[in-house]
Amino acid sequence: MPPSGDNTSADTRRVVGRVGRPHGLRGEVTVQVRTDFPEQRFAVGAQLCGDTGRVYTVETVRSHRGVLLVRFAGITSREAAADLRGCTLTVDAAELPDLTDPDEFYDHQLEGLAAVGPDGVELGTVREVVHAPASDLLVLDTANGEVLVPFVHAIVPEVDLVGGRVVLNPPAGLLD
Repeated sequence: MPPSGDNTSADTRRVVGRVGRPHGLRGEVTVQVRTDFPEQRFAVGAQLCGDTGRVYTVETVRSHRGVLLVRFAGITSREAAADLRGCTLTVDAAELPDLTDPDEFYDHQLEGLAAVGPDGVELGTVREVVHAPASDLLVLDTANGEVLVPFVHAIVPEVDLVGGRVVLNPPAGLLD
């Protein structure tokens, strides 16, 4: 839930991190970052919404051995930090920075788009985006079930957000 007075629904929330284990004795937690903009999302003073609707304000943030360590205002003990473990942290989609690269998209912009072939024939719908080590994957719901499509220019040459579609040029057998 957003801060009081804000009518934002859960449908407009976007995950930016997940709280991991406590670190030390003074309330710090590890955070598994789920955003391309951690320096903005986890800046001192940033407000993030937790699973229960509670708003957490970033009090301190630092990197330690490649892990982000965050202390939230009001969380001052290891026990309080342990209670946050597994908490999903979100922000309102309207707070996300504009993307300047025309070939970059937020996951929520792609989810729900129609997947069509070069000839315009509908092939399915983008259900979600999976961030795999080799490349991102579009998860399509098709007439033949779920299909994973590498989100690379050779296979997905066009993303038309205004038109509500992605154009696919799949190699033979990919959608079978």
